[in-house]
Amino acid sequence: MAYKILIIDDDAELLKMLRRYFEIKKYEVITARNGAEGLSKVKLQPDLILLDVNMPNIDGIEVCQRMRDKVACPVLFLTARSDEQDVVNGLSSGGDDYILKPFSLRELDARITAHLKREQRRKNRTECCFQGELTIDYKAKTVQIHENYLELTKLEYAIIEFLSMNPGMVFEKERVYERVCGFDAEGDSRVITELIRRIRKKLRQYSETEYIETVWGMGYRWSK
Repeated sequence: MAYKILIIDDDAELLKMLRRYFEIKKYEVITARNGAEGLSKVKLQPDLILLDVNMPNIDGIEVCQRMRDKVACPVLFLTARSDEQDVVNGLSSGGDDYILKPFSLRELDARITAHLKREQRRKNRTECCFQGELTIDYKAKTVQIHENYLELTKLEYAIIEFLSMNPGMVFEKERVYERVCGFDAEGDSRVITELIRRIRKKLRQYSETEYIETVWGMGYRWSK
């Protein structure tokens, strides 16, 4: 079954080029010339959306904000803006990635492939993680060691979920903060250090296993 891509951009020539390229790659391609048309075509449930930032009337940021309660698929911004704040605004509006214009079709293709594979892994992942004496139920959002359930705050659980779904990968505390608090959250990423200290303390009540490891000078990782 072919993946379905929705491309929203007011540049007719770019739309034509992208349609031709991705249809050759065996994607099902849907196009929209402006934000309003793009919002109307979200009902077709695309697997991924390419979204131009600079469009008249309704720009890409607003389109992304308005569509996020209708679709959960990856949204990649196509933008000529390289300013850091523009990137942050795009990601905090619900975008998953951005690529600067002009761009290489091969790079865009690679980014799309990576996001679609990641989304497929997310859909296929098990609802529970069993690691020795510890069980994480991602559906119920609970953490259990033997018969003991840990009393966790929302942020503490979010950290455990994020790290445990990416075992062995090292994340800086800033990356963990962005993932669990959001790009537009107000605060200090140093709060992650305190939250992880509290999580470890709760885990150690029932287990001597060091589930969250510190990689000095780099960040934290979930032990495999």
